[in-house]
Amino acid sequence: MKKLALLVVLFTFQQTYSQTHSHSGAQPMTYPDIDGYKTLKTDLHQHTVFSDGNVWPTIRVQEALRENLDAISLTEHLEYQPHEADIPHPNRNRSYDLALAEAKEHDLLIIHGSEITRSAPVGHNNAIFIQDANLLNVDKAEKAFSEAKKQNAFVFWNHPAWYAQSPKGTPVLSNFQEKRIKNGELHGIEVINSIDYSEEALTLALEHNLTIMGTSDIHGLIDWDYTEKGNHRPITLVFAKEKNMESIQEALFAGRTVAVYNDLMVGKAEFLKPLLQNSIEIVKSEYRPKSQVLEVQLKNVTSSDLLFENQMEYTFYDSSPVFEIASGETKQLLIKTLDTKTEIVLKLKALGCFTAPRQQPTIDWKVTID
Repeated sequence: MKKLALLVVLFTFQQTYSQTHSHSGAQPMTYPDIDGYKTLKTDLHQHTVFSDGNVWPTIRVQEALRENLDAISLTEHLEYQPHEADIPHPNRNRSYDLALAEAKEHDLLIIHGSEITRSAPVGHNNAIFIQDANLLNVDKAEKAFSEAKKQNAFVFWNHPAWYAQSPKGTPVLSNFQEKRIKNGELHGIEVINSIDYSEEALTLALEHNLTIMGTSDIHGLIDWDYTEKGNHRPITLVFAKEKNMESIQEALFAGRTVAVYNDLMVGKAEFLKPLLQNSIEIVKSEYRPKSQVLEVQLKNVTSSDLLFENQMEYTFYDSSPVFEIASGETKQLLIKTLDTKTEIVLKLKALGCFTAPRQQPTIDWKVTID
């Protein structure tokens, strides 16, 4: 009888687990499309045990599915292999192959990539959309970049402000990077890496027309490093014509990106401003009875908390000119328009967002009053 009871308990547990276990999680990310493009959520700098990470490649796929990402790349160090004694792999494509097999039944794109890992001034650089990582594993860094170009790879400079290679904590654009840019062998730069945002890297991106990137550079678990601390992983939003490899590659070369980490958004104004405009839905706009106080309700449809400052000639009735709209939440504003209007232009500065170092965009919404 006891054995029967135990079997019933085990069966019930198994059924419950099998019904609740899935790739959907508590932290899916969402951001709106902009006119003419699909907004794709990507993390293009990650590691596994096939270089210096702590997890198997399939875990990276499962994490991405939980967070509703559209594309990822496992960019293992070509040269740095601390687990080589335990996991020998002369084939540097192995991590990609395992991730690709795990993702084949899911709507997640796996972009083939590797990290070219050298000391300064070369630094660390990711080459993605490659065909064969083994051909990049060569003695001279110049040859690795040249081979990446032959494979039509998109190459970006990783954590250029990392103090281990740049002790002052600011990126140094050396002759090596300048030559790579001139040769068409370096196309992007991380302005957000892990929890670090570099204004100086953003300056370099704008000065040299490098694509703005944000990545997790994850080595451990996303849950441990980000989710359990109340954060989303840093990502690059890519504005692509379609959700496919070719469109993402084209968009990255064209520089259509915004880097995001929680409530921080960094990108060129031509992409960041329409993203922010579509991030807010106006769900109500009507005057309070027998008054010229306009009630406007704004809904934040993104996964980022958004911080705004009033830039209108009108002031607020019941709140500070600086206010936050939490992710997925609705904020009520009472606006003193002084006269009864049929429409107004809501003008708000996005305080957590940057189109250049310390330059925050102001976004306009036309509000038709019911």
